[in-house]
Amino acid sequence: MPTDFLRRLTALFALACALLAVAGNVRAQDAAGRSNTTTLKFDFGPGKVKEGYRQVLPTTLYTKELGYGFEPGAQVTCVDRGGGDALRGDFCTSSAPFYFSVALPEGNYDVTVTFGDRAGETVTTVKAELRRLMLEEVRTARGRFETRTFTVNVRTPQIPAGGQVKLKDREKTTEAWAWDEKLTLEFNNARPAVAAIEIKRNDKAPTLFLLGDSTVCDQPREPYNSWGQMLTRFFKSGIAIANHAESGESLRSSLGARRLDKVLSLIRPGDYLFVQFGHNDEKEKGEGVGPFTTYKASLKHYVEEARQRGATVVLVTPMQRRTFDAAGKITDSHGDYDDAVRQAAKELNAPLIDLHAMSTPFYEALGPEESKKAFAPGDGTHHNNYGSYQLARAVVEGIKSNRLPLVKYLADDLRPFDPAHPDPVSSFKIPPSPLATETKPLGN
Repeated sequence: MPTDFLRRLTALFALACALLAVAGNVRAQDAAGRSNTTTLKFDFGPGKVKEGYRQVLPTTLYTKELGYGFEPGAQVTCVDRGGGDALRGDFCTSSAPFYFSVALPEGNYDVTVTFGDRAGETVTTVKAELRRLMLEEVRTARGRFETRTFTVNVRTPQIPAGGQVKLKDREKTTEAWAWDEKLTLEFNNARPAVAAIEIKRNDKAPTLFLLGDSTVCDQPREPYNSWGQMLTRFFKSGIAIANHAESGESLRSSLGARRLDKVLSLIRPGDYLFVQFGHNDEKEKGEGVGPFTTYKASLKHYVEEARQRGATVVLVTPMQRRTFDAAGKITDSHGDYDDAVRQAAKELNAPLIDLHAMSTPFYEALGPEESKKAFAPGDGTHHNNYGSYQLARAVVEGIKSNRLPLVKYLADDLRPFDPAHPDPVSSFKIPPSPLATETKPLGN
């Protein structure tokens, strides 16, 4: 074979490999299902691109072939301020929230974002997947930059041993971002400015798994929200929260949908499982069905199965509904179900977070009228951003009072929280996400 032909063939092969790398084959996995991807680096803006980074422009739209980019509808402007720093000389921004996605295998990832603008102030809030609050408010002064890291979980419905989670219709449509092949980041607030993003798989990070109902799950659209998707804000990088709760679920229906099976396929020694059900369990009927029979037995099953895999299980009582009496006091709508959780926790020697008890002074502190501002309009069960944020703070207090090893991962700026003295509604500043719905979550 002629030498020139071999030389050309080798050059073409090298070019093809380079093009594939640029296209972003970010979904590669080894035989065990673990990612063999190196760190992914993205330089936002039209200026000089830092070596080892992939340039992101307003025209960089996500496709499965490319493997990264802005989600359709993004109204992004990218600016080049020049200068010698390729990474901080340019950035992308928008007057409206925008989404950036990267295709990734299931797992935990450390995401590092560089914020700032040489010529102006910036303020950015970051949410991941289905509105999990990761960074509450990152501010940079003119000419200053901030780099923040958080750890996020990416999941798929497949169960390694076979089969998959039985997804509801809404999980295939409005909740699809919670189960798809990519990590999606939402950049929000008055003036978000993203200069760079690095994403690196973190197989060593412990995972805090959540199982529960609509008051725990990642609600996809405004005005609904849950404490599970606010809890992420109160942890530093190095631990991931995997929210496997879903609207309308009871302990038994969640088990039937194989949500526990999915968690058990991933959970490992050093991980945690928080379990909060009750709202839907109390509506189940049938011979022998009740809080101290089927409900408590199911709780014990969840605890025992996770413990067999070396995980710590924390039981959480269901928070109250917004049901006031004439004297302005909360009336209990859960019957014996909260007591059944307490009893199970005592019998199993499991940590207990009594959200039922903590939500009572929270609602009563606001009163019958003002407490409406903690819930979605016309709803006495499902919370909005403000209400779920306060309940997430209550869960954090439960973590601290139980002296769980998790406390070492709590955010450095964490303030003590007294449910009887919640944050004023008027001071709450988490910006709403752009997508909204009038359809209530399943369950009540």
